[in-house]
Amino acid sequence: MAKLSRNELRKKRHRRVRKRLVGTPARPRLCVYKSLKHIYAQLIDDTRGHTLASASTLEPEVRERIKSADREAARLVGELIAKRARELGIREVVFDRAGYPYHGKVRELAEAAREGGLIF
Repeated sequence: MAKLSRNELRKKRHRRVRKRLVGTPARPRLCVYKSLKHIYAQLIDDTRGHTLASASTLEPEVRERIKSADREAARLVGELIAKRARELGIREVVFDRAGYPYHGKVRELAEAAREGGLIF
């Protein structure tokens, strides 16, 4: 039997968790994705299949304040997604860590979003 890569194992965990996590218009899903260079966050309404808001380290307002996609960058992305959610009138979200362990960048993003006013 072939050994699964780390990313394949992560995708397997994500599929397992997504069976129970559903974003609604009142409580969208806050989904986190990490690449080797960047971190992304989206507010998703799964009933319609629409992305309501997004933030990432690729955006100019984040990019000018960071050097790399480290924990500080994740904190800035969390603050930005919380700000955009508040502008849309969203206070409660369902947190989807996408199969990543809840530490490091994912944890920083989540804590910054909570400090920004999101409840999950």
